[in-house]
Amino acid sequence: MAEPVEVVITGLGVVAPTGIGAPQFWNALVHGQSGIAPLVQFSAPGFPANFGGEIRDFDPKRYVKPRKSLKVMCREIQTGFSAAAMAMEQAGLEPGSVDPDRLGVVYGSEMFFSNYDDMISAYSRCLRDGEFRFENWGDAFTSEINPLWMLKYLPNMPACHVGIYYDGRGHNNTICSDSISSHVALSEGVAQIRRGHVDTMIVGGTGSRVAINALMFRGDELLSRRMIEPTKASRPFDIDRDGSVHGEGAAALVLESRASAEARGAEILAIVAGDANRYAAAGKGDPFAKSAVANSITAALADAQLSAADVSAVVAHGVSMRKDDTYEAAAIAATLGDVPVTAPKSMTGHIGAGCGALDLVTATMMLHESLIPPTLNYETPDPACPINVVAGEAKSGSLKSVVCLAQNRTGQVTAVALKRA
Repeated sequence: MAEPVEVVITGLGVVAPTGIGAPQFWNALVHGQSGIAPLVQFSAPGFPANFGGEIRDFDPKRYVKPRKSLKVMCREIQTGFSAAAMAMEQAGLEPGSVDPDRLGVVYGSEMFFSNYDDMISAYSRCLRDGEFRFENWGDAFTSEINPLWMLKYLPNMPACHVGIYYDGRGHNNTICSDSISSHVALSEGVAQIRRGHVDTMIVGGTGSRVAINALMFRGDELLSRRMIEPTKASRPFDIDRDGSVHGEGAAALVLESRASAEARGAEILAIVAGDANRYAAAGKGDPFAKSAVANSITAALADAQLSAADVSAVVAHGVSMRKDDTYEAAAIAATLGDVPVTAPKSMTGHIGAGCGALDLVTATMMLHESLIPPTLNYETPDPACPINVVAGEAKSGSLKSVVCLAQNRTGQVTAVALKRA
C-alpha cells in the first residue's frame, strides 16, 4: 500500500487591516496592534457602526500582473490576487516554474458588492424629483454601466486571475460558503494533492464587509456599537462583548506535496495534518450547534492522527458575539481542555470568506515562530466561555500542532489541524 501523501505549506501571503505581507501581519498580531478604526472608504455618519477593519496603504499595482487586469478587478479580487502573489514569491515559484497540469487554485469567496462609483451614473439617471424610478433602471444600466462590469464582481474571479497568471491548468474552483469558505478551499486543495492530481495548490480566501453596499446589505444587527473606542469593539470571549466588527482582507497559502517541496529545496513552514467539515441541526435562534464544533475538532484530530494532548494552541473563530463565542468555547473546552486559545478577529475584524485563510496564516506563523499572539480586549473572562484565552502578551513555547476553527451562522463548522514542520 502506497504511503499517504504529506501536504506542506511553503508560502504565505496576506493583505489585512493589520498589515500587508505575512511579516507585517504577524508583527501586528504579536504586539497586539489593532487594525480597527473609523471607516474612511466612505462617509456614513448615520450608520450605527461606522468603524471596522479597513486595509490601509494598499497599492494593488505592486502585486497585480498583468497590470491591465486591474480594470476588471474589484478590491476583493485585487487583494486576493495580491495575497497569492506574495505567497508564490515566498515559496520561490513563478509562472512556468511548475508543470501547468500539476498546479491548481482554490479560493474562498463571496458576493462582491458593486462599488458606489460604478453605479452612480446609472442610479442618477433613475432619479426623478428625488425619487428612484425602478422602471428606468434597465435603460440606465445598459447605457451607463461598463460592459465589463460583471467581470469585476464575479466571486470566482480571484481563482481565475491567479490561475491564468500562474498558468495553473489543474484543479480550479471557488468556494462560497461564508465564514468557512477558506477552510473548505484548503481542504479541497489538500485532497487534490493527496490524490495525486496535482503537486502544488494555491489556496486562500478574500472578502470584505466594510464596503458601503456590503454594510447596507448585511445591516447592523450583529455589530458592536462601541463607536467611541473602535479598537476595543472586537473582544472575543470577554464578558463585555456586544457584537462583531466588520473587516476586509485576503490571505493565501502555497500547498505542495512534501516530495515536491523537498525536491526543489523549498522551506517547509508547516504541515497540513488534518481537516474536517461538520454540521448538526442548531436549536431555534442558535447560530450553530456546539456538538458540530466538537465533532469537527475530533474529526480533524483523527484525520491528523493527533490526540487532544498533542494540540498546543487553538486559533478560534472568535467573532465577539455572545452565543457564537459561548458555543465555540464550550466545544473547545469539551474536546481540548485547557489549551491556549487566541482570537485574531480582535485585531482584524471579521472579513467574511477570507477570515479562515488569515487564521491559517496565523497558525502557520505560530508554529514557525513558537509564539501564540494575544487576544486583544480580553479583560474580563466570561464564565460561560471556560477556556484559556491568551491575553496581554504573546505566549512563547514550542508548539507541536495548532487547530484552526471556523463556523457559519447557518450551522456549518470546520476545523484544520497544522503540525510543526
